[in-house]
Amino acid sequence: MTASPDALRQAPLYRVLHALAKGETSSEALTGACLAAIARDGNLNAWTWVDAAGALAAARASDERRAEGKPLGRLDGVPIAVNDNFDIAGMPTGLGLPGHPGLAEEDAHAVRRLRGAGAVFLGKTNIDEAAFGTVGRNPHHGDVRNPVHPDRAAGGASAGAAVAVAAGHAIAALGSDTLGAVRIPAAFCGLVAHKPTFGEISCRGMAAALRRLDCVGLVTRTVQDAGLLLPVLTGYDAGDPRSRKRRVPLSPPDWVPGELKAGVVADLSVLGVDAAVAESFSAVMARVAPVFGSALPVALEVAPLEVAATRRAALLLMEAEILAAHEPRLEGASTRLRWLLDFAKRKTAADFARADLRLDQHVVRVRRLFEQFDVLLLPTTAAAPPAYGADEPANLADLTALASLAGCPALSLPLPGGLGLQLVGAPGSDLRLLELAGVIAAVADTGE
Repeated sequence: MTASPDALRQAPLYRVLHALAKGETSSEALTGACLAAIARDGNLNAWTWVDAAGALAAARASDERRAEGKPLGRLDGVPIAVNDNFDIAGMPTGLGLPGHPGLAEEDAHAVRRLRGAGAVFLGKTNIDEAAFGTVGRNPHHGDVRNPVHPDRAAGGASAGAAVAVAAGHAIAALGSDTLGAVRIPAAFCGLVAHKPTFGEISCRGMAAALRRLDCVGLVTRTVQDAGLLLPVLTGYDAGDPRSRKRRVPLSPPDWVPGELKAGVVADLSVLGVDAAVAESFSAVMARVAPVFGSALPVALEVAPLEVAATRRAALLLMEAEILAAHEPRLEGASTRLRWLLDFAKRKTAADFARADLRLDQHVVRVRRLFEQFDVLLLPTTAAAPPAYGADEPANLADLTALASLAGCPALSLPLPGGLGLQLVGAPGSDLRLLELAGVIAAVADTGE
């Protein structure tokens, strides 16, 4: 039995792994189909660098290993997309900025883990300039287009990663997530995204946006796919000071959804959530609530001005770190980015200390919720995908930031219209969150 490579490039990872293991297709044929789709879809501006020759060579090597019965690991031969802020040996790391950086000498830690499992790297995907944005806007490589909702923004900052998976250019993608950068584009493009517990996957070799929040993120077609990728990527890395000794257990603890307590975020209007998003969330919660032992409304009890102040505090620290880490690369950056970063230059040490303190206060507030609940449920974004080319809504990442600022794992499930349902767990609860998301996807008809 054979499987069409053109159909498989749009299939879930678990189906692709089965086809490769059973010899229904070859990695070379599948990689060739992905590369052909990339070439056809240049108008999506999803890629900044494509290594067709390297990818095909890696695919042939994978096929030879499988023929000998010696695959490298569970991902052997699977075409993967990688954000253009990760180092891949022999490729430039553009960070969405102008110019021609030199070629990376070694892989980022996450890339090395995937390569060790046999993944085939197709190239680098487009991101918001300096990974600082939420709609996929890049004046140097072109704004990323949404293949699912062409008149809407693709989301960001890991825009190209999500579009590559949605358009069938790759089976899964590696992105970065600081304040929601994989979850927002995944929702906008009808995909699943997982931001792990902070420090669970090493960020070494991934360009920094804000080190106290940066995470490696996963973009996949199904929850099961994310669960297949996570064990490949996790593990302590002494070369990354943010890396933590294993907190995610190798297998999930015994539990049943009916014993869990869910906190359903209720004060959506206070959080600035659009009426259409709130209505969609209420409808899906009516289907999801019976999964839990209890699903109780919870108010985050923050005033609108406090939400905005916390957002500004995070952005100020992000602006300062982008300046510190990448200033030599910023020559030729857009007027918009320079204007944003210049704001940080005018601030004092006391301003940065106050911003840091505000984020710490947020951490305490969110983590205390897990003394009452096993999981929090809320929309992924406060607004629906804006029109392509429209102004970027200021509050687009406010709900994804809730988990990021507290170091919590979060997972976004797709809902109709480019919306998402977000699950947030206590630090270290990634596997339980993934299993729970699989149950919810089945009962809520999320479309994943």
